[in-house]
Amino acid sequence: MSLESLALRVLLPSFSGTTVPAGVLRLLEEGLGGLCLFGSNTADGPDAVAAYTASVRSVSPGAVVAVDEEGGDVTRLHVPDGSPVLGPLALGAADDLALTGAVGRAIGLELASVGITLDLGPVADVNSNADNPVIGTRSFGSSAAAAAAHVAAWTLGLQSAGVAACAKHFPGHGDTAEDSHLALPVLNVDLSVLAERELVPFEAAVGAGTAAVMTSHVVVPALDPELPATLSAPVLGLLRERLGFRGVIVSDALDMAGASASRGIPEAAVLSVAAGADLLCIGADNSLEQMREIQAALVTAVRSGRLAEQRLAEAAKRVTGLNDSSAGRPAEPGEESQTNRMLAAGAARSVTVTGTPPPLAGARTVRVDSPGTIAIGGAPWGLPADTVVAPGSTELPPGPLVLQVRDAHRQPGVLATLAAAPAGSVVVEWGWPGRRADDLPTIDARGWSQPGAVAVTDVLRKAGW
Repeated sequence: MSLESLALRVLLPSFSGTTVPAGVLRLLEEGLGGLCLFGSNTADGPDAVAAYTASVRSVSPGAVVAVDEEGGDVTRLHVPDGSPVLGPLALGAADDLALTGAVGRAIGLELASVGITLDLGPVADVNSNADNPVIGTRSFGSSAAAAAAHVAAWTLGLQSAGVAACAKHFPGHGDTAEDSHLALPVLNVDLSVLAERELVPFEAAVGAGTAAVMTSHVVVPALDPELPATLSAPVLGLLRERLGFRGVIVSDALDMAGASASRGIPEAAVLSVAAGADLLCIGADNSLEQMREIQAALVTAVRSGRLAEQRLAEAAKRVTGLNDSSAGRPAEPGEESQTNRMLAAGAARSVTVTGTPPPLAGARTVRVDSPGTIAIGGAPWGLPADTVVAPGSTELPPGPLVLQVRDAHRQPGVLATLAAAPAGSVVVEWGWPGRRADDLPTIDARGWSQPGAVAVTDVLRKAGW
């Protein structure tokens, strides 16, 4: 394989549209590692996604096709209606490892059916910081041991369907208060805390045989005071040497500020491969010109001696082998129905109520329209609303009200709206269940999903809604 082809093989970009552009097909023929799908690629439904992946395979049978399908809040295949499976935090609250494994498998079976080979999940971050703006309900919880057990179960379930798992975001993004899409967070803990908390779910993922691990754009001063994990040889060395991981190290998207704001994507790509990454997520809505710039930067780095050709070849070899796993086990008769029954029971256990909901006969539903994170995107959330208000609005309909919020505890505007709630109101918290100063009865849903919506509706109905 030529040096130019090696440089393409380690790239995982995304191009907008529901069909593969001709120029991208040529890149795939030249050796491009694969493509990552976002909402703009999946908008026409499963048949179109299957046609998209078939187009990729027609010119590059071994190309990786990846997606962020975490269940719950983060979905790419179910943007219009929400995920049909519970998300991580709800699964952690239901605390049924058989259910978690079944959810991973259900996701894997769906992805395999449309030709997707790599799922950028599960999230292995321990969300120990309630003010975390980007992980939250994407985590299985704040307990390292519990998160580890669910990460392993989810990974085993997913990979039983023949789709590769990718535990993220190494070495841990849970104890941060900034979003690495927008800034460069710092995980300021000593090595003992890192080992006892952050690394535990990743060790479980490696033990479960995860095919890939994704890096985080987080600085860990105890290991490297300057570079984020994605670009840091000491941090990625920890994954190889301490955890014994031999699979594919995938970078988080290099268009994120935490990786490239001060240096540009091509330079971040060189540093990341040199540090030990194998497959580079580039981001969304990339261009052919970007790919050529990154390819040229990697080739130049090898020729100038900044990047060892052996390291680039090693990375490309790992990417090539990512789709070499044996075929998954197909769905069994009645499996989907059984999983749905487990989901309904798990959703009911995951939803909790604080306080006593007032009588809700005739209650109107209000959604406080706080935006989702970049990871979640613009997918709809919440039960159908009679009224939608902006965070901070105090002009609310007369009660009783069902006030729907996300992560209210860390948003002053949302808290101001709740402070103006009329008597007889109840809050439905679809995000992380953080502490609030008001005393409104609260239904904690722990993330948005179709089964979660049914469970919340059942609680409201019992109060007369």
